[in-house]
Amino acid sequence: MLLPPNTRLLFIGDSITDCGRERPVGEGYGLGNGYVSLLNALLNSTYPPHPVRIINVGVSGNTVRDLEARWQTDVLHLKPDWLSIMIGINDVWRQFDSPLQTEWHVSLEEYRATLERLIQKTKPQLKGLILMTPYFIEANRSDPMRAMMDQYGHAVRELAEKLHALLVDTQAAFDTALRFVHAKSLAGDGIHPTLPGHAILARAFLDVVEYEW
Repeated sequence: MLLPPNTRLLFIGDSITDCGRERPVGEGYGLGNGYVSLLNALLNSTYPPHPVRIINVGVSGNTVRDLEARWQTDVLHLKPDWLSIMIGINDVWRQFDSPLQTEWHVSLEEYRATLERLIQKTKPQLKGLILMTPYFIEANRSDPMRAMMDQYGHAVRELAEKLHALLVDTQAAFDTALRFVHAKSLAGDGIHPTLPGHAILARAFLDVVEYEW
């Protein structure tokens, strides 16, 4: 597995990462009820001689702007060895559920530039970086929100290649599942996963860090 023993692995993102985690920092029993907690359970039960300290600082509703506003406190001050970032869902969603509140909208160009700026600021102190694409659980790729989400996901893939980060293609993982199950069984609103949906995220993450199933 790529994560060395005693790694401090920090997850930052929006509600998909947050999932009711404890404040100010989620650890131990306070990791929330989503994919971060599933990862913690799997890693620390099946690799007991290989402990990984998992920290959750996801915040519901966040866009990449919000991440930048709290980056010093919630990332740099916590000094993770490895960092996982999943952001972008709200950057897209606000353009659809709040079309008149244009001040809330984060353009693709702003999204890409802000995310790259945060990564460049942090990468020198990291041993590993993992970027997770945003997603929309919708099989119809011509759906307007799905089409826009794919553009933001493509930006993450480009940044992962440019900045030598590991990439978790969450959209591809959900697309595979959608060949067999209906989208509503994975997320009623296409965004907030059921427990099986969170398990899909956890599995996609573990595959990328070469977890031995």
